Amino acid sequence: GAKFIHIMYRFARYVMIEDMKKRSVGTGIPSAEAVMWRPGNMYIAKARHRVAYNKLLQIIQREGFVFEEYKKK
Repeated sequence: GAKFIHIMYRFARYVMIEDMKKRSVGTGIPSAEAVMWRPGNMYIAKARHRVAYNKLLQIIQREGFVFEEYKKK
């Protein structure tokens, strides 16, 4: 039910934040810290969402590229 969905959301969010922290070490990108901030208004929340979405998309695309290159070799 609703409790299970909420627990799964919180778990997925935690895993995503930990993964972002691990991947952003040494890059100077404070993306994991930005996820933890509470938005002051909806404009800022939407902007942060776009940044996080684009960062996640880049990570997924990079992993896909690496897997394809590995398959070729």
